Amino acid sequence: MSADVSSQEPLPASTREQPVSADLGAVSALPGATSSIGAPATGSAIQLYARATPGFEDRLARTIAVLREAAEEFGIGALQSTSLGVEDMVITDLIARHHWPIALATLDTGMLHEETLALIPRIQSRYGLDVEVFQPVQEQVLHFVRTHGELPMRRSVELRKACCGLRKLEPLSRMLAGRRAWITGLRREQSSNRADVPFREDDGQGRIKINPLAEWRWADVWHYVQQHDVPVNPLHDQFMPSIGCAPCTRAIAVGEDFRAGRWWWEDSAKECGLHASHGELPPIEPSASNATPPATSGAQA
Repeated sequence: MSADVSSQEPLPASTREQPVSADLGAVSALPGATSSIGAPATGSAIQLYARATPGFEDRLARTIAVLREAAEEFGIGALQSTSLGVEDMVITDLIARHHWPIALATLDTGMLHEETLALIPRIQSRYGLDVEVFQPVQEQVLHFVRTHGELPMRRSVELRKACCGLRKLEPLSRMLAGRRAWITGLRREQSSNRADVPFREDDGQGRIKINPLAEWRWADVWHYVQQHDVPVNPLHDQFMPSIGCAPCTRAIAVGEDFRAGRWWWEDSAKECGLHASHGELPPIEPSASNATPPATSGAQA
């Protein structure tokens, strides 16, 4: 049963009131830009990006309709696969706010930022919702690291894809086993590869993939966060609009696009394969390993 979101506790000031850089005039119009005169600045993502843009209420209404339809059609067969990024936190807030019977699950790759993992207990305390955590098979991880070293993804695209397959795609296959539909935070604005993301699509594996924020703008996401005091990753305040594994994520610079901080050393599509219809990698067969139990105080890194 979800908690009553109308009486939720306020977020700590540390995640809401960080000072805005004095160099905001030089910050790119794209999200997550750094100062043009030096190291990445820090500031409030809400102050930088939250805007009430024309058509927001209509876009919100369509998103609610998409999620309501998914809840009615699939019930407990639907799952939100949350990255714990800001878009997914908005979706989680909507699920809790409307008391839809949609489960939540996330991937703990073993290389996530502490700030990302800290959102798991925040979701539980804020909304009363469990987040099931899926991890890679540890024996496979150890073998991969022994064979290729700690940061093999920096050496070649092939090794990066292998790392993503091991740490993300295989656990995802277990996460989605037995599910009829899954919900993601994909938006068309995120990259050229995602420019045609629909509200609903066949994932090629016999499930329906639902992208309720497909038409939202970056300003819409942060406007909703501001309106409803949604918990978010404080790394967004450090100009990281797209947050993945720690070794593969950096702040983006002036003029760069949303996903430029992911695998920045590559000239690639900036996709890990979780969203195969918008990326590069095929699905991986699930192993016999089980998921970790629902987290109670955060996932193990």
